[in-house]
Amino acid sequence: MEALAHVPAGGDPADGRESQLIAGVLRKDRKATAEFVACCSDWVYPFVCRRLMPRTDMVEDLMQEILISAWRNLPSFRGEAGLRAWILGIARHKVEDYYRKRIRQAEVQEDDATAGDLAPSLQFDTPLDGTVDEDRVQRTLARLPEAYGLALTWRYRDGKSLREMAEATGKTEKAIERLLARARDSFKKRWNDGQP
Repeated sequence: MEALAHVPAGGDPADGRESQLIAGVLRKDRKATAEFVACCSDWVYPFVCRRLMPRTDMVEDLMQEILISAWRNLPSFRGEAGLRAWILGIARHKVEDYYRKRIRQAEVQEDDATAGDLAPSLQFDTPLDGTVDEDRVQRTLARLPEAYGLALTWRYRDGKSLREMAEATGKTEKAIERLLARARDSFKKRWNDGQP
């Protein structure tokens, strides 16, 4: 990691150390490849963890997918934005692919409770205060069916519009709207159940 240890977080595309590392990986130099994987992992792991919270069981698989994709596509790297930015772009696309795939595949079961039974104690448009609420949000999301948690995360944390979600998953905007309504209702029920 010595060669890139001093590369700024944004990665300077003109930096010779970055170019040397890439050239080493392309020559299939084992030391350069190990350094490339270590650097990429340091950049990508927190990014992926944050986006898959609270369901971190897929982080390692997604990390592997990202690293393999970066390694395979390294010959096409042009260096316009720096290595770190390029790798994080691949990671962002892979995370979005994961969201799309999981929402598309999920067969979501309706909760037994009806929406009328739910107390509207949590407003999704209101920012939460402090880490205690953040921890509680993560615990509540973890108790939801995966498609619900991913839909809420994609919509409210990542700021995707209904149209973007619909286009990405191959569903209609109305179907995404219904999915989000069920997800919000399920979240509210579990949030209220978790109150002291």
